[in-house]
Amino acid sequence: MRCPKCAQDNDKVIDSRAIRNGAVVRRRRVCAHCGHRFTTYEEVIKTVLTVLKRDGRHEEFSRAKLRAAIVHAAVKRPISDPQIDLLVDDIIHEISAEYEREVPSTVIGRKVMDKLERLDEVAFLRYASVYRRFRDASQFLSEIENLIGRQ
Repeated sequence: MRCPKCAQDNDKVIDSRAIRNGAVVRRRRVCAHCGHRFTTYEEVIKTVLTVLKRDGRHEEFSRAKLRAAIVHAAVKRPISDPQIDLLVDDIIHEISAEYEREVPSTVIGRKVMDKLERLDEVAFLRYASVYRRFRDASQFLSEIENLIGRQ
């Protein structure tokens, strides 16, 4: 590691700490040449996850898009922003553990529905109506009956 003050590459690590739940390592260093202290951060570079859409297109995975879909389903429901963020984090963690580069959009949709069903039934129905492309009220009623039957 080059010193930002004198550009020499001889330094010593004097402190290391895991931060962000172990995802990043913070290191304090001291330059052996000039004595300047500086901080570096190490983290694993993850591969970009791609979503395989129903029509065969590929799209870069977007945390913001996933969160927006859940927020839209949870409008005027007693679901807090921290709950939504936790739900999004859980889904991303599960997807990252199961898929390395490409995840089908159907898998993401199923995971969202599973989590929303446990969190809030109305938000689940809203999301399911878009995800499953309900065409009429009978499909909606059928899903409600299934929901009631699972309780």
